[in-house]
Amino acid sequence: MRAVVGVTLGDGDRKGYHSMREDYVRSVEAAGAVPLVLPTQGPEAAEAILDRLDGLVLSGGIDVDPALYGCAPHPKLGRVDRARDEFEIALTRLALRRDLPILAICRGQQLLNVATGGTLIQDIPSVIAGAVAHEASGRRTRRSHPVEVAPGSRLGEILGPGPLLVNSFHHQAIDRLGQGLTVTGRAPDGLIEAVEMEERSFVVGVQWHPESFWREPVSFRALFEAHVEACRAASPVGIR
Repeated sequence: MRAVVGVTLGDGDRKGYHSMREDYVRSVEAAGAVPLVLPTQGPEAAEAILDRLDGLVLSGGIDVDPALYGCAPHPKLGRVDRARDEFEIALTRLALRRDLPILAICRGQQLLNVATGGTLIQDIPSVIAGAVAHEASGRRTRRSHPVEVAPGSRLGEILGPGPLLVNSFHHQAIDRLGQGLTVTGRAPDGLIEAVEMEERSFVVGVQWHPESFWREPVSFRALFEAHVEACRAASPVGIR
């Protein structure tokens, strides 16, 4: 049985277009699931969408609107898409209530945190003195800093105890942790790089971009495989 995994889709650089890197789709596909891309819709569509899914990947993208976590915009805040935020928050909260397996990546981890009542650092370089280069330049597969993984965590079971060397393309990060989330990875500057929910079948968030390595000999494929396995275990949908 092949699980059906929804992957959220952001708006493109051109008005009226949606876009995403194929890395997300290929990573889900390589892990043995059927990826289903989810463009932004009204929050009321969340229930009908999740009825057709075995799991959810919250993808990367632009900043989350700080009004959604009760903060004024920072001068360095990037572009936001309130409609996308509200749609994905609705998906996330309903998926959590249903215990649908979630893998949250970069912005996805931040969105997961906001959906559970947490807040975000809106611009790391101007808020955190001495932070490592989280918004690195270069190829998507360039590993720019280590992440220390919490012993005994789900992430540690999947990827090993670390430290992990990861790529990094973000200027925001988790500040106050959302309800039910546990920190399972940190960068050398102390910023949160991974979270999970111990009381759910599979809820794992990472701040880096594991999907970028799907063609690489040393990859994070085990993370997608673990997510897909959890989707299969809970699957009411799957296809043969």
